[in-house]
Order: sequence, then structure tokens, then C-alpha cells
Amino acid sequence: MPLQPPLRPAQDLAMNNPNKVALFWLTTAAGVVLFVTFQLFFYVNDFVRAQGATPAITFDPDVLWMFSAFYGCWIVTVLFALIGTRKAEWVALILGSLLVVLNTLGGIADGLRDGWHIAFSAVFFITLPSVLAIATTWRRIKSKGNGHVDE
Repeated sequence: MPLQPPLRPAQDLAMNNPNKVALFWLTTAAGVVLFVTFQLFFYVNDFVRAQGATPAITFDPDVLWMFSAFYGCWIVTVLFALIGTRKAEWVALILGSLLVVLNTLGGIADGLRDGWHIAFSAVFFITLPSVLAIATTWRRIKSKGNGHVDE
């Protein structure tokens, strides 16, 4: 007698395709790159339109290093999702969710300062795909059942 009920077709697809979770997180990471690119274009456009009247944003090398490390964490989330074990998927879920919250809040804060189009871009490019990534990761963790606890 089986310990678990038979899988529904959606669960069967998630169980047989472990790269699906990583693909959702990769899509979210690409959305973050698009958001940051659009945000920089919007800033440069406003700076040029104001003919340099707005203060230029400059960063120290240490701050630039932190930007690289922070946005580089997105690929770490994808790599954990690719591992496919239960523990790695939990790490991907927690790290990815934390990055989503931080990026979305940062984008909305920038949107309050620079215009609604920035906030909309953050929600559209970061939050929308991340909700799907979080749901897919959670569904995959749940569908593995108790047989994979010690992975």
C-alpha cells in the first residue's frame, strides 16, 4: 500500500522536472536585472533632461562591491534551486523570498522618490515572477513528502 496518495498531473510535472523551480527563480533574477537597467535609464534620462541640475549619484568602491554582492545573490538562489534537494530548496525559498522583499521594498521606495513608473517596474519585474517562483518552490517542497526529509 503506498504511503502517499497518487500525484495529480501538476504535481507529477513538478516532481519529474526539478529544473522548473530553478527556471522560475532565474526568470525572477532576469526581472531584477531588467528593473535595475530601467531604473538606471530613467535616472540618466532625468539627469540629461535637467541638464545636470540634479546631483549626480556617485558611489565609493566599497558600495559598488556591495551592489555586486547583493545582486549576485540572485544567482546563488538559482544554484540552490538547481541542486534540487529538500534542504537546498528550503535555502532557495528563504533566500529568494528575502531578496524579493528587499528588492521590492527598495524599488517601491525609489518609486516614491522618483515616480510611479519605478514602483510599477519593481512590482511588475520583481514581485510578479517571484510570487510564481515562491509558489512553485513551496509546491515542490510539499510534494516531496516525508520520504525525502533526510536529503
